Amino acid sequence: MIKLYQKFFTLIGYGSCRYYPTCSQYAKEQLLHNSFLKAIFYSFIRILRCNQLFAGGIDYPVVTKKFVSPLPLSLKQPCTHRITFWFVPKDMQSFYVVKSFKTTK
Repeated sequence: MIKLYQKFFTLIGYGSCRYYPTCSQYAKEQLLHNSFLKAIFYSFIRILRCNQLFAGGIDYPVVTKKFVSPLPLSLKQPCTHRITFWFVPKDMQSFYVVKSFKTTK
C-alpha cells in the first residue's frame, strides 16, 4: 500500500511533507526495521505531526537493534552487496535509520 501511495498519490501533493524523509518513506522504514505494532504507532504519530503547527525538518526513524560481530573482510573478492541503510548510533541500543543513496559510475 505504501508503494502504491508513493507512486500515484504523492503526485497530487508533491512537496507537501514537512519532514525528511517523507512520512510515507518513514512508515516504510519503520515497517522494515521494527515490529508491526511499533511501526504503526510511530508512523501514526509522525503523520499527526506533519502539519503547519510543527516546524518539520529531519526526522529519521529510530530502531532498537542488537548487532552480532561483523564478518571478516576479504579484499580478494569484490563486494557485490549494496548498502541500502546506515544505522547511525543514537545511544547504546538505539539507532537512526538513514537511507543510502545509490551512486552512478
